[in-house]
Amino acid sequence: MAEKRMFSMQIIDSDAFLDMPLSTQALYFHLAMRADDDGFVNNPRKIQRVIGASDDDCKLLIAKRFILTFDSGVIVIKHWRIHNYIQKDRYKETVYQDEMAMLTVKENKSYSLSESPCVQDVSSLDTPCVQDVSSLDTQIRLDKIRLDKINNNILSSSVKEIVAYLNEKAGTKYRASTESTARHIRARLNEGYSVEDFKTVIDKKCAEWSGTEMSKYLRPETLFGSKFESYLNQRSGARRGANGVVLDEKADDDLDGIL
Repeated sequence: MAEKRMFSMQIIDSDAFLDMPLSTQALYFHLAMRADDDGFVNNPRKIQRVIGASDDDCKLLIAKRFILTFDSGVIVIKHWRIHNYIQKDRYKETVYQDEMAMLTVKENKSYSLSESPCVQDVSSLDTPCVQDVSSLDTQIRLDKIRLDKINNNILSSSVKEIVAYLNEKAGTKYRASTESTARHIRARLNEGYSVEDFKTVIDKKCAEWSGTEMSKYLRPETLFGSKFESYLNQRSGARRGANGVVLDEKADDDLDGIL
């Protein structure tokens, strides 16, 4: 599979594409970058989690027909052949032949799901390249810069949303622009956790710690640090004693590494 991919301005500069949220656009770019030489992706959910995209981003790409889905969980980039011209000596046929048989190629070179199976002629992929592959390095570097900028914008937006939610729920006044606050959030986002995962942790720990001596630990470095995964998977509805001390949920574990 090739290491470099192209994107057609005909598609990504269209109103239909640009009207989508930046997070949805970024998910599309990441899916296309990881697709095989026929445009198929076998792990779209994993890619979605890794970049912090939401289910709504994926649903929007499907609704707007930028990606086509199959019952197997595999997806294909609808405009793959518009984006990419692959020389025959570099082309590696997809392993998803059952899914390929369900597609037809329209006159404009976009994929369409067919009512009846059809067999694709692999030799038809050897079309004259719009550009010589060897001359694409500059454009690829520019595309990477643009993609990095989109990812940074998404990351910054996610940090702001999470900090705002923490301040609202915990009554705090943390700032998303503070590096010590943002660092822990970015680290977890880069591990593939979603904004909703952060909100779940905030909700659980606010319900457990608010109004107790533990409320002082409703802070980014505690909530989003090394205990984040255990907090995320913690059972809701911990019992409390009269003094506000948690009776279940392994309170000793929560204190470990905090004090």
